[in-house]
Amino acid sequence: MTSMNQGNTNRSTATSPNNASNVLHRNTSPLSSTTVGIAPKFVPTLSEDDAVVQARLLKALADPTRLRILSLLSRHEGEVCVFEIVESFTLEQPTISHHLRILRDAGLVDCRKKGLWAYYYVRREALARARDVIEALA
Repeated sequence: MTSMNQGNTNRSTATSPNNASNVLHRNTSPLSSTTVGIAPKFVPTLSEDDAVVQARLLKALADPTRLRILSLLSRHEGEVCVFEIVESFTLEQPTISHHLRILRDAGLVDCRKKGLWAYYYVRREALARARDVIEALA
């Protein structure tokens, strides 16, 4: 009786020197993304770094609370005090601050500090960039 491991080792095929030139080898090194002997049929036009930045932007938009905060801020042309944002929601101040931080990290909003309070506003160019990202996928 042959065990599973013995059966698998017998299935490996050896390449003879005569037909080695007919075999295409793929370089699977994590440091290299190129292939030897084969050109990829499809190549993404988006670089890895750009994809990370765009994903952060879209992730920031993919939350109901953050969308509501953006909606509130965009209705007011000027700056809105963080206190006014907090009182507009049923969430606690630390949760609102967390969402505002994510929106700031994505570049969708910014703030100006005045005394103890921070006044937030929408960065319109970032919203235009988000629109462009989505349109580029369509």
